[in-house]
Amino acid sequence: MNRSRSTLLLSSLLCTALPLQAQQADDAQATDTSATELAPVRVQGQQQTTPAPQLSSFGPGSWKDIPASINVLGRGLLDNRQPRTLSELVYSDASLGDSYAAVGYYQNVAIRGFALDLATGYRFNDLTIAGEQRLALEHIQQVEILKGEAGLTAGIMAPGGIINYVAKRPARVQELTVGTDSHGSRYTAVDLGRWITPRFGLRFNAAWEDTHSHVEHADGRRNFYALAADWLIGDKARLELDGNYQTSAQRSVSGYQLLGGQALPDHPSRTRMLGYQPWQQPVGIASSNFTARYRYRFNDAWQGSVALGHSRSVIDDNVAFAYGCFYAAQCADGSVPGNFFAPNGDYDIYDYRSPDDTRVNDQLRAQLQGSFHTGALSHQLTFGVDGFQRTVDRRQDVYDYVGTANIDDPQVPVFAPSPNQPGPSARRLDDRQRAVFALDRIGLGNGWQWLAGGRYVRLDEDANDSEGVRERHTRLSKFLPQTALLWQATAQLNAYLSYSKGLSLGQQAPYWTSNAGSFLPPMVSRQLELGVKFSATDTLDLGAALFRISQPFQYARPDDSAAGYSFVQQGNQVHTGLELSANGRITEHLRVTATASVLRARAEDAGTPAYQGHQLVNVPKARASVYADYQLPFAPAWTLSGGWRYAAPNVATADGAVRAPAYSVFDAGVRLRSELRGHALTWRLSVDNVFDHRYWRDTGSSGGDYYLFPGAPRMARLSVSYAL
Repeated sequence: MNRSRSTLLLSSLLCTALPLQAQQADDAQATDTSATELAPVRVQGQQQTTPAPQLSSFGPGSWKDIPASINVLGRGLLDNRQPRTLSELVYSDASLGDSYAAVGYYQNVAIRGFALDLATGYRFNDLTIAGEQRLALEHIQQVEILKGEAGLTAGIMAPGGIINYVAKRPARVQELTVGTDSHGSRYTAVDLGRWITPRFGLRFNAAWEDTHSHVEHADGRRNFYALAADWLIGDKARLELDGNYQTSAQRSVSGYQLLGGQALPDHPSRTRMLGYQPWQQPVGIASSNFTARYRYRFNDAWQGSVALGHSRSVIDDNVAFAYGCFYAAQCADGSVPGNFFAPNGDYDIYDYRSPDDTRVNDQLRAQLQGSFHTGALSHQLTFGVDGFQRTVDRRQDVYDYVGTANIDDPQVPVFAPSPNQPGPSARRLDDRQRAVFALDRIGLGNGWQWLAGGRYVRLDEDANDSEGVRERHTRLSKFLPQTALLWQATAQLNAYLSYSKGLSLGQQAPYWTSNAGSFLPPMVSRQLELGVKFSATDTLDLGAALFRISQPFQYARPDDSAAGYSFVQQGNQVHTGLELSANGRITEHLRVTATASVLRARAEDAGTPAYQGHQLVNVPKARASVYADYQLPFAPAWTLSGGWRYAAPNVATADGAVRAPAYSVFDAGVRLRSELRGHALTWRLSVDNVFDHRYWRDTGSSGGDYYLFPGAPRMARLSVSYAL
């Protein structure tokens, strides 16, 4: 039924285009005998080179002047590729990969092989947001990916990097977009903006989507609203306000696990929902994010700002969760590890319910930026104070075994749900961070600059049990230095060498280890990076970065304890890699966004020889991502696009014995720009996984357990945008 509705809708939209093209031809002939005055058409050009990022761990500056690896995905790329989820956004950068990105759930990614910290790894207008939400893109002007340590910017965070979403600003725009896909989804979005007075402007974005998933029983919906306001206060001040709210509901899709902990499933289904039960409710997520930033320019050399951010995500978690095989016949005697599927494909099903799971991030930051000279040296100084608080309130969840099924079941057997109900809500986490930071960009002359600074952070954190009783209190203070040497060899070429230190919180021990539930101490990480940025032409930027990141290695160490494992920090986890990027126009008609990453991730001195000497789990040695647009010279209204995504074999076990195969996936698209009654009309057709390739896209972990997620089958999206 879904496919037939989809086919009918696609056919209707395409048929609408035919008379439109005929009308264009008639209009062209009519110009020989008469003049027709058309209404004004809004033309929105694409950025020719890499846009300046708002987020930077090394102070303000253009892409080329920042001694760090940053990729900026502009609005044009987002429109043309039409991503709807964080996992689909990952397609555009080879340094990113999925890290437990389940369909129907909030998703996480890894940068440079390190999973982002959901508390501090995601930002909206350079202020932290709760990562446990489905991140919308309709109101986003650009997505900035800062790769590597960012202690100066974020304080306590995972060493992989940060993803920052920058909101659209008020502008004169009225656009309606409708769309569908090959599964029959329905999508509508509006983008409305105007400067109401010369000093006050608004922009409103909204989206409504009914998703027909490629996975059975996983259809969903979402409603999204966003409002941005700019107020120019006098000649020196500006106030920027942004807020958004989204609700979504979709059943979460469980991942596969290794059979007996030693083998990949032979014929995984991309469309079957493991563990499906008719009583399983959708996962509901209601999220809101708000930022306010007041800027004041004292004079041409000095300016200050105060920024406030509030983010809240409430998750009603419901899933018939497919996990392990403790109750299966092949695992009951303990000969097969119970935290994997059974060798024959049996798996247990758990009724998991955790309503009102509430995550709140609040941040307040004030900073001052200015420039001055001391003798022959120039200075660009940034310093400020930062306060951050994160709370997590959760109810005592239900997590009860209800039955056992097999991955090859045509239909999952139906079991009765657990009669138990979730308990009362309690404060599980209260995290408070206070920091001062400073950075000085010193001009040494002859094209040389030295950047020196750091962040002094104080952490107070309480972790509580399900009844709100404190289990752990962490208090520490740490200075996180950052420094870089930048050389502007020519007007087109910059090279840099940087060093950064970061701090991240220790992970919680999995329930199947001897020290289950305990938190390991915070970890210090270090990064050394050498990079080159080259503006090959006025419209093409090239970049390369060689880096090394190290931090203590956290893992479940086999031992002679009753559980058989203890979760420890021992040795080091070292990631050494090379990243390449190209962004811009190669010719007048050809635009390319391309990245490649080679990454060696190893455990050193871990005390368990089997876990050393090979690539770490869910970190492919190589990735590549290429996306190209080609405007047809003989038909300028038409643009063809193509993409290629590659990942090397992906390790799926701690001892490196099992690996998911390498994969190459090809995408394609076509775009048509036309007019209807004097207004711009843009048709976009994109096809992901053109050849319907089967592959494992993710071998990520959650709660200390590893899961396997198959890549999505071929899917086409069609949208029409009308500029009113």
